[in-house]
Amino acid sequence: MKKKATLRLTRAALIAALYVALTYVSAAFSLSSGAIQFRLSEMLCILPIFMPEAVVGLTLGCLLANLLTGCVLWDIIFGAVATFIGAIGARLLRKLPEKLKFIATVPTVFANAIIVPFVLMYAYGAPGSYFYFALTVGIGEVVCASVLGTVIYYPLKKVSF
Repeated sequence: MKKKATLRLTRAALIAALYVALTYVSAAFSLSSGAIQFRLSEMLCILPIFMPEAVVGLTLGCLLANLLTGCVLWDIIFGAVATFIGAIGARLLRKLPEKLKFIATVPTVFANAIIVPFVLMYAYGAPGSYFYFALTVGIGEVVCASVLGTVIYYPLKKVSF
């Protein structure tokens, strides 16, 4: 039993570290925050389908990535909340039929498209409307979480977790 707990803790830590590293890659191209966001780390939001510890790993990874890339406090908090909501949603949708697995990324897209625009407007004072930010963040999430997440889903489903 202790071995299983250690394995889950290690997986969560590795997922968090990978999330941070991939966010840094996006940040190197100024794509990890702002009105237009393409966080490569969001592709990992498919992982709760395979393992429950991914929920904690993703949430902690987002919190750390936002903290380490210089985000304001509200972004650190609400960005992590959006990731947590998306990860829980993916976990709840894990039993979808095989051909519908991509739908498990929808909670991540919606959570970010709903929450992040408020952060951009009120925490950063970014000029633009809520709907503009919802659209731009949503498009980035569709590309990174849904498309790239689905791409990594197929090789991962062959692995025994």
